[in-house]
Amino acid sequence: MIGFAQKVEIPPTAVGGWFRSSLRTQGVKVVIALTLCLIVPLCFAADDQRRVPTIDDLLTLKTVGGTQISPDGKWIAYTISHGDFKQDAFVTQIWLVEVGSGRKFQLTRGDKSAGNPRWSPNGDWLAFLSNRLEDKNQLFAINPLGGEAVQLTKSETAISNYSWSEDGKTIVYTATEAVPQVSKDRKEYMGDYEVVRKEYNFLHLWTLNVADALNAPVIGKQRTKKKDFSVGAFAWSPDGSKIAFSATVNPDLVQGVTSDIYLLTVADDSIKKLVSQPGPDNSPRWSPDGKQIVFSSAMGQTTYFASNSRLAIVSAEGGTPRSVTDNFDENPGLVDWKPDGIYFTGLQKTASHLFRVDPKNGNIVRLTAPDPLQAGSFSLTPDGRHVAFTASSPTSLAEVFVADLRNFAPRALTETNDQARQFILGSRELISWKSTDGATIEGVLIKPADFDPAKKYPLLCIIHGGPTGIDRPTLLGPDSRYYPSDIWAARGALVLKVNYRGSAGYGEKFRKLNMRNLGVGDAWDVVSGVDYLIAKGWVDKNRVACMGWSQGGYISAFLTASSDRFVAISVGAGISDWATYYYNTDITPFTINYLGNNPVEDPQIYQKTSPVSYIKNARTPTLIQHGELDRRVPIANAYQLRQALEDKGVKVEMIVYKGFGHGINKPKAMRAVMQHNLAWFNHYLWNDPLSDFTSPELPKKETKETEKKAG
Repeated sequence: MIGFAQKVEIPPTAVGGWFRSSLRTQGVKVVIALTLCLIVPLCFAADDQRRVPTIDDLLTLKTVGGTQISPDGKWIAYTISHGDFKQDAFVTQIWLVEVGSGRKFQLTRGDKSAGNPRWSPNGDWLAFLSNRLEDKNQLFAINPLGGEAVQLTKSETAISNYSWSEDGKTIVYTATEAVPQVSKDRKEYMGDYEVVRKEYNFLHLWTLNVADALNAPVIGKQRTKKKDFSVGAFAWSPDGSKIAFSATVNPDLVQGVTSDIYLLTVADDSIKKLVSQPGPDNSPRWSPDGKQIVFSSAMGQTTYFASNSRLAIVSAEGGTPRSVTDNFDENPGLVDWKPDGIYFTGLQKTASHLFRVDPKNGNIVRLTAPDPLQAGSFSLTPDGRHVAFTASSPTSLAEVFVADLRNFAPRALTETNDQARQFILGSRELISWKSTDGATIEGVLIKPADFDPAKKYPLLCIIHGGPTGIDRPTLLGPDSRYYPSDIWAARGALVLKVNYRGSAGYGEKFRKLNMRNLGVGDAWDVVSGVDYLIAKGWVDKNRVACMGWSQGGYISAFLTASSDRFVAISVGAGISDWATYYYNTDITPFTINYLGNNPVEDPQIYQKTSPVSYIKNARTPTLIQHGELDRRVPIANAYQLRQALEDKGVKVEMIVYKGFGHGINKPKAMRAVMQHNLAWFNHYLWNDPLSDFTSPELPKKETKETEKKAG
């Protein structure tokens, strides 16, 4: 296992402070340029100019991602996303920054998103996907130095992913086949219906000639066909003669375990299965010499959800796969295979880093620092010397960085954190405590900006999904679009985000602590965290609340039914009965992985872990939030919990968000989710009047006459 070299204290008021202090402890001389680039976010606006962020502020913040460094290392393409209430969508556009000068500019524009940028091997073109035409992803290319984007494809169906060949002459992409005429005729005559687990849209490989596509959009040449498999990830061989790809027997999520590695020979479209073993094998990448392939593998395990995946190598001619990351106690995320080794990402508790493994002996080296670095979206130059990535911290939004991997001294190239300077935000820090069974649990504690350890505060617990998700000490993290932590902190509350057993980042043994103990052990971890903060004298034990989405919603439902520690709870897309879940979800293997069997064969484990089994003990006012079309956690779970609580006489409200599945992904509905949570918890923690959710107070619309007078 690769662990932290030493613990670095994170000053709660200094953006980038963890970076500088760690560099000092490692004896690294910090150059002025690096120091300045990390200190810049310290310069917050004066206190009298700062304010508490609103829900709309949280939803319209611009966030960076998707870094792609150019082959010569001189440019970095990246994306910026923000919520647009006018379109009721989150819109993504591509930006460029020049590494040497820091000069940056927006490359794509418009109402529709553009994303997934990738450089041509010679750096002359930047390809990207966009739904700007017919609301269907097509492939485009743009000259990064100026000019309009060129549409490359006119695929009948949306393009999922793509890759340049190493000579830049061909692009391979995945898309489904067009709806067959027989299906169209059936719909016209008999209406629309689906035969469950008999009708699928299989993803296939297509290629296009770049020179032809630059002249006019093309329908590519279909390389794989029929219903033998559905393609996942893919990669060109260095000489462009073959394409390695992973595929499942069909695109149904329950078939993830069937993913194997295949080889397509471009000359004749012949296909050879290269790796066929139990458990999923996917995401292949070629060695620089084209003789071997590395891929992510469960190494024969069919019960793999909570287990470490491996990076495995197989000869391009076939043979027995060989794992090279057995000594890495987390899931390695494959980045690329360069001349000096295989690069991958991985979590170390709440930190995330870039690593390199020697394919010959399995020796692993961590390339990034300091220990608490929270980095992602790594992109390497062809020689593996320079890397672009994004990183955030407890006091900084994610920024784009560039670094030389021979002497890792990252330099920030964006100033996204400027947006946060106007806001009064809580501080983030990591804390740990012992759970009921002695397991060490970590969590992220958000404190009010004016925190006083002598005072007792209301406490709101936020529980992440997964269970193999993780909460990290990042400023305005992704859950700020569901649960407005900083609005509560500004009102005078503590917020605890619990990395309960099963969370990613803490190794395989920790991830397996909740197998056949879901809900029960998870509840121990949340309640023990509450007790820990009460014992420190920071929390008013009569004002504690809890919420979460997905697996976090399930744990919240379990606490609603089994605990009297909370004055209010919000259950977002949560499971109330594992049997109901098992028979209705789109990922039934998940349940078997964690509970061991189906409800008929082992009803006791389903009873032990289901919130409805404990409903006689329920007394906590509960808000239930659920997407109308949720297939991951079908909405029957929400109705079941609502009725059970009503039968018990417990105060319950249920809100269904129309047209949404498991996630709420449009700004207006996210605004509603947060307003409902604010109203619910503000009532039970601060005695605010409880809003009538059927008739909420809405801002007055500006009339033209009012606007005229105001002008």
